[in-house]
Amino acid sequence: MTNGVWLAVLSSFVFSIMNALVKAVSLNIPYSETVFFRSLIGTIIIFIIMKHKKVDFSKTGIPMLAVRGIFGALYLLAYFYTISKMPLADASILAHLSPFFAVFLAGVCLKEKVPRTLIYVLPAVLLGALMLIKPQEFSSYSMYAFVGVISAFFAACAATSIRFLSKRHHAYEIVFYFLATATVVSIPLMWNDFVIPSPLEIFYLICIGVVSLIGQLFLTSAFTHENVVVVEITRYIGIVFNAFWGFLFWIEIPDGKTVIGGILIIASCIFLSRRKELEARVKELKLKKA
Repeated sequence: MTNGVWLAVLSSFVFSIMNALVKAVSLNIPYSETVFFRSLIGTIIIFIIMKHKKVDFSKTGIPMLAVRGIFGALYLLAYFYTISKMPLADASILAHLSPFFAVFLAGVCLKEKVPRTLIYVLPAVLLGALMLIKPQEFSSYSMYAFVGVISAFFAACAATSIRFLSKRHHAYEIVFYFLATATVVSIPLMWNDFVIPSPLEIFYLICIGVVSLIGQLFLTSAFTHENVVVVEITRYIGIVFNAFWGFLFWIEIPDGKTVIGGILIIASCIFLSRRKELEARVKELKLKKA
């Protein structure tokens, strides 16, 4: 696999662990408070890493970094809210609608061309996603589901801004602005509903902060190595990871369609990750024939 795709897969796996932890802690802790602790812990850790690695803050491009931070904060708040109100699998599926928005945003804002091989891969990904979503059985079309779709849109906006910023700023700085912004934005939302967490919940919140930062670093690095659309499509594998945690901890047994859909997504991600190698071989064969 290419570095970008490997990093996208790793980020999806790590974020799936975060999702399970968020679901577990949301039984008592409000979503905005979870976002606050997740972001605050991550901000402190990434700041320490930046100092250790001697990564300086940029003096230019601050407005765009702030915009990325706002998009990321809005995504995080919407997604954690959806997780707290809906089954984990449903919330995850809705969040993975972001590639549909990313295709449009990357083309309009970044003028990126969609990889030719994606034309062949996308139908298989969509079929796999539909088999997992099961639109004919999905009954949670409520405000919670709407917020889930909004979270996917904000995720696509954040992904597009990361791709733009990655050419001018260090990945650590991009992550710092995202987490710092999310920390500030979540404070007024949790102010009147703050719940003192138990020792176990404190442990969960710390784990969420650490695990999510690792996932964010993987994801940000993925966007610096690969096309936005490719990374977003690859992240569909996160649905499979979330289904696994749902089965392991909440006895959510996947049916036949879910299994087949997961296989289609994984196979598509593997094919997509090797697109550059395949394209190079095709060019080589054409040159030989010529």
